[in-house]
Amino acid sequence: MHTSPTARLLALSAAILFSCAAHAAAPDAEHPSVKRPYSLPPSADLTYTIKAKQHGLSIGGTATVQWRAADGKYMVATESRAALFGKILENRSEGLVDDYGLAPATFYEKRFRKDPSNTVFKRDVKTITFSEGDESYPLKGGEQDRTSIQWQLAAQARATPDKFKPGSEWHYFVAGRRDAEVWSFKVMKSELVQVGAGEVNAVHLVKAPPPDAQGQQVDLWLAPSMDWYPVRVRFNDNDGDFVDQTLEKAVKK
Repeated sequence: MHTSPTARLLALSAAILFSCAAHAAAPDAEHPSVKRPYSLPPSADLTYTIKAKQHGLSIGGTATVQWRAADGKYMVATESRAALFGKILENRSEGLVDDYGLAPATFYEKRFRKDPSNTVFKRDVKTITFSEGDESYPLKGGEQDRTSIQWQLAAQARATPDKFKPGSEWHYFVAGRRDAEVWSFKVMKSELVQVGAGEVNAVHLVKAPPPDAQGQQVDLWLAPSMDWYPVRVRFNDNDGDFVDQTLEKAVKK
């Protein structure tokens, strides 16, 4: 069946998000709220190369990430672009830094040819709400969104690198466009990742889909020698499609 370029780009923009597949939300009893030590990576501008296969066709692009953390606040802004189409995705997470680490206030997302969405962490009434849909979830502390979670992991690994050893598991409550659920990451091993013209050693973590769901597997590599910045993210679908995002350079600010 023929797939239009626009459809392929929509698939790519969805895949570039950190595990976009929708799952049923976890029961409230499974809502993790754990205080762990953290050390925020230095503010930086990061540039990534994107290689993907969607519906059997190869697609390339770039992504830029602005990471800022200072004065008890943080911000992460991401833009992804594909050849011929220009900007296909932008998202932004911003908020405060509290005893749990990153404490998102808002998560904004704009996909290619889609209306933007906003997820709001209403800390005064301890509730997470969404512009898409009527779902809401309690705020207990430590909750993340699909953009902030990479940096929360990086901050906690940077503070306690000895705890991020193979076999260890890390659980978070993560909000997306219209719902929230528990995400579980397992540390695999350290591997070499090509960054620009060189290689760096990076800790490999895997977020597998829930056993009863057909979601994406997400692989994340964090580089200790680069302040634990995310140097590679790969999204794998059950049908063999993938998006592989690799760091080209990071400039500290």
